[in-house]
Amino acid sequence: MVMELFSDYHTHPQGHRVQHYTQALLQPWADWARAMHLSDIAFTDHDRYHAGIDFDEIDRLREKNPEVQIRAGIELDNDPVHSAAGSKWIERNWDKLDFVLGSVHFLDRADQMFDSVPAGAAQFEGRDIDALYADYFRRVREMAATGLVDCLAHIDLIKIHGHRPNAEIDVLAGETLGFIRSLDLAIELSTAGWRKPVNELYPADRIIELAKKMGIPFTTASDAHSHVQLGDNFSHLAEKMSIFGIREVCVFEKHKQVRVVCPE
Repeated sequence: MVMELFSDYHTHPQGHRVQHYTQALLQPWADWARAMHLSDIAFTDHDRYHAGIDFDEIDRLREKNPEVQIRAGIELDNDPVHSAAGSKWIERNWDKLDFVLGSVHFLDRADQMFDSVPAGAAQFEGRDIDALYADYFRRVREMAATGLVDCLAHIDLIKIHGHRPNAEIDVLAGETLGFIRSLDLAIELSTAGWRKPVNELYPADRIIELAKKMGIPFTTASDAHSHVQLGDNFSHLAEKMSIFGIREVCVFEKHKQVRVVCPE
């Protein structure tokens, strides 16, 4: 019997623009969570849209939906324009937040995320792919080192356009995974990769194997930008996790990490 996944820790109620949190914006997420049998979700809008986050509205939503654990979160990335302000906002609101995702969306271009589809693929043209992978994972370590994140998002996002390294991923990602483990951070298993050109779970199988061996905990995530993407492809994810012998997922309350065995 395949286990049932119950948590989605990567969601974007605002999408990719500032939309102030209201009950009208947030309630569909709670409704869809119930429909998908999810009992624990985290709102993790991008830090550049922190102006839209309203903790009072999250509290109201919790009062109306007590059967769903609703975590206040945010996704901090390495946006060279906005994330300095985002980091300061996280520091000011640390005690109000349950969960902070860390991610890397920018390489050398400050004006474009490398994971933009299809435009971001141009950043890879004529480049040494191994060097890009190494640079990317260095930036992931820098994000982990900020002390402001609980979990690393889509940790091998660099593969999004289908570029594969020549070097072994153990070499390219091993130091980063070891660093994450030393900080007792989690990484996510994200179904978003199945919606992208690479058509593969984030992270790749070998990274999952390495992380599991190191004892790094996992969250489950859809990277939903609409409430109807909550829990997207979670049945497929549950099958993958069963293959790898992963029975526990990580949830967070006020940044405290708790590992929970998934029910069958």
